[in-house]
Amino acid sequence: MRNAAGITMKKNIASPTPVRLAPRTIFATVSAVALVLSTITYAQPTSSSPDPKAGAETTGTIKEYTPGTILILDTLAPNEPTQFKLSKSAVYFDADGKTLETPGLTTNQKVRVHYMKTAGENVADKITLISN
Repeated sequence: MRNAAGITMKKNIASPTPVRLAPRTIFATVSAVALVLSTITYAQPTSSSPDPKAGAETTGTIKEYTPGTILILDTLAPNEPTQFKLSKSAVYFDADGKTLETPGLTTNQKVRVHYMKTAGENVADKITLISN
């Protein structure tokens, strides 16, 4: 490259200058990474997570009940009512934990249901009344 006077000049390539990050940027980046990592960690299943295949429990209010066949529970909103097929060996308990020979379940009664996921269906094997 020649200048106006005809002197050959070398092209000056600038060396990269270090980039300084503002403390706010560093804090925001560290916070974002911590949030992502905590979310990922929180979402991981644990040994205490309910596994419907191994058995789980839910609590709700009886919406429909057909003795020996079906139990439909209203659980906390925004969930849809949950349907349970009653196991032939289902056991019923009162609020004190005593076995009930004749369950006498009615609509609008609060219960805790222990169930297992079998062939895509919730199969209840233990129903416990909850006192109001």
